[in-house]
Amino acid sequence: MSTETPQQHPMEDALARLAAVIESRLPAQGGDPDKSYVARLLHRGPDAFLKKIGEEATEVVMAAKDADHGGDRAKIVNEVADLWFHSMVALAHYGFSPRDVIAELERREGTSGIEEKALRKAQAREASND
Repeated sequence: MSTETPQQHPMEDALARLAAVIESRLPAQGGDPDKSYVARLLHRGPDAFLKKIGEEATEVVMAAKDADHGGDRAKIVNEVADLWFHSMVALAHYGFSPRDVIAELERREGTSGIEEKALRKAQAREASND
């Protein structure tokens, strides 16, 4: 029996480190809203960080549209980073981590997006019939 732990991809390591910092800012962990942007967002409640997610998603779209017309393509990465960051704040608030999202993506791997959407619709119909 091996006692080795599987190596994480460097991206997962970076996400795990960031998630740990965000989780340390949760109110239950003593996050100080006077000293931390994340703690301030969490202290203000879901409306604050959900609004930021909406704003950042819009900024991703705007950066992509600008890039289509000769704008700086690097802005897409910057805005997606902001979107991911604020989404990670939401994940932490609701008791999830980036690993949960990666697990869901792995679960979907190899499944057509069309099939996945049809399956979710069928499951929703079954649930409403119960």
